[in-house]
Amino acid sequence: MKTVLLDTPEGVTARLGWDPAISVHDRRRMIARELVADKLGCPVDEVRIVREAPRGFGYHTHLVATRDDVDVPLAITTASFRAATVVAVSDPGLPLGVDIRDTHPEPADLARMKKHSHIFDIDRTADLVDHWVRVQAVLEADGRGVRVAPEHVRLDSGRRRGWIPDRTMKYGLVDASRDGWVITFAYGMLPTA
Repeated sequence: MKTVLLDTPEGVTARLGWDPAISVHDRRRMIARELVADKLGCPVDEVRIVREAPRGFGYHTHLVATRDDVDVPLAITTASFRAATVVAVSDPGLPLGVDIRDTHPEPADLARMKKHSHIFDIDRTADLVDHWVRVQAVLEADGRGVRVAPEHVRLDSGRRRGWIPDRTMKYGLVDASRDGWVITFAYGMLPTA
């Protein structure tokens, strides 16, 4: 599988890979191994990617990198849509979310986007998908998942920042779209004076 390096926020390294013949789980692990090995400056075969053990019912596990049976202090964030997967590695303390969609949503997805969107012209599909991917990236970075409805996410007029009103955290938004995929990273920003 071929992967491409993406433009990312500072402190984040990410790659996009696509191959319909490879399962989503295998794509995630392959790309994560490649990124972690590059970050550590070691051969890919020295890095092992495992799924974190669940802490309880309903707990969403994360990927964990190990080298010589020692956990690597990097957070691995993933997003997949159809045959494409984005994997990012970053400092574990950085709130990070990523979302990916293609430019041609299915009718059911399009209806859900229109239902939860705050944009005025919901008939412009490209604009709607762009908005939706940013909203989903903010929700991923927030970490509460489906407990927060998409319509609660707010974006500034330039769609470069996002937030959820009940939290003080603001997220910077970086568009990393390429090759027919709409990709957005949302990363936690330190408050400014």
